[in-house]
Amino acid sequence: MNTISKKEIGDYLLRHDVKPSVQRLAVMDYLMRYATHPTVDEIYMALKDQIPTLSKTTVYNVLKLMVDKGAVLALCVDEKNLRFDGNVEPHAHFFCRECGKVYDFGFEMMDRVGEMAESSLPDFDVAEIQLGGYGVCRNCKEKIIQDKE
Repeated sequence: MNTISKKEIGDYLLRHDVKPSVQRLAVMDYLMRYATHPTVDEIYMALKDQIPTLSKTTVYNVLKLMVDKGAVLALCVDEKNLRFDGNVEPHAHFFCRECGKVYDFGFEMMDRVGEMAESSLPDFDVAEIQLGGYGVCRNCKEKIIQDKE
């Protein structure tokens, strides 16, 4: 779990042209502390006791604004799950098809992939590139092996 101050979170939001509010600070704080790529429901469940007036709609709207402003990434894992990532630095994702967890992994060519996309599509404005791998994570792989024994 990462430790980050409310002031640092507020400054981060302001750099992305997002005016800090109690709800926005709480959502961004959650995303920065827990790199679990949560869904709207997971964020809502984690914050509802802390902010009793919070609704799922508010969480969704906060996340949509943050995605629109580039403060958060939206990841479409599958047709049912939209997940959110507070890490907007270039990186790739691995999606486990067994447990549904999403893992970050470094990909040193990420900037180069963006450049290649822009050069291949000269008449396009490429705003974002997302790379992801799908398969079975280490923990699920070990469970599968143990179940076969």
